[in-house]
Amino acid sequence: MGEAKRRKQAGAPPPRKNRSRKPLVVGVAVLVVAAVVLGAFFLTAAPDPTSDNLPVAASGADAFPSQLDRFGVSVGSADAPVVVREFADYQCPACGLFSQASKRLKQEYVETGQVRFVYFDLPLQQHENAFPAAQAARCAGDQGAYWQMHDRLFDSQSEWSGSNDPVATFTRYARDLGLQERRLRRCMTTDLHREVIEQSRRVAMQLQVTSTPTVLVDNIRLTRPGWGQLSAVVERELARLGEP
Repeated sequence: MGEAKRRKQAGAPPPRKNRSRKPLVVGVAVLVVAAVVLGAFFLTAAPDPTSDNLPVAASGADAFPSQLDRFGVSVGSADAPVVVREFADYQCPACGLFSQASKRLKQEYVETGQVRFVYFDLPLQQHENAFPAAQAARCAGDQGAYWQMHDRLFDSQSEWSGSNDPVATFTRYARDLGLQERRLRRCMTTDLHREVIEQSRRVAMQLQVTSTPTVLVDNIRLTRPGWGQLSAVVERELARLGEP
C-alpha cells in the first residue's frame, strides 16, 4: 500500500511541505533599509527657510543667557550674528549622528563668521563612559586640540562606548592626534575638569534641558536635530537679521 493511500485510510493529514522563510527575511530587511533611508532623508533634507513648518521661539521666550556660554566650549567669532548651542552626551547615539551636522555647520557657517557654535556637556547618568569622554575632550583642549578630540570621540563612539577602560582608549586617541599621552591621562585621572563639566550639566538643568542632543539656534529649539532643519533655521535667522 502506498504512503498516500495509507494516510488516507488512517485519516492522517498529509505531511507539511517546508516552506522557505527566505522571502520573509528579505522583505523585512528591505523594509528596515527603507526606514533608515527615509529617516536619513528627513533629517538631512533642508526645508525651505521660509517654511511655516520650521520651529520658532516659544511665545515670550527670553534670549539665551549668553553669560552661561563660559561653561561650554565655543568656536567662531564672538560677533557672529547667530549662535548655535548644543547640549550633548558623547555616548548618545543620536548625538553621534548630529555630530556630522555640527561639523558641516562649522565648515559652512562658523568659518565664514556667520555663526558661533557652543557645545555644552550633558553626560547622562545611564551612559557610564560619557563623563570620561567629556573629560578627554576638555583635557585635549588643554593641549589645543579640543575639537579634534571632540570629533574623534563621536567618530569612534561604537569603539569606546562599552569599554571597561575608557582612559586607555582616550589616551590612544591623544597619541593619534599628536598630543602628550601622559599629560592627558594625568588630567583625566585627577578629574581636572570635573567641576566645569558639572557646571555645564547644571546649566542644562537650569534651562530644563533633559534630553540629548538638544540644539538651539539663538533661543529657538530644533524639533528634528539634523542638518536639514538646522541649516534652514540658520538661513532664516540670518535673513531676518539682514545678513548675507
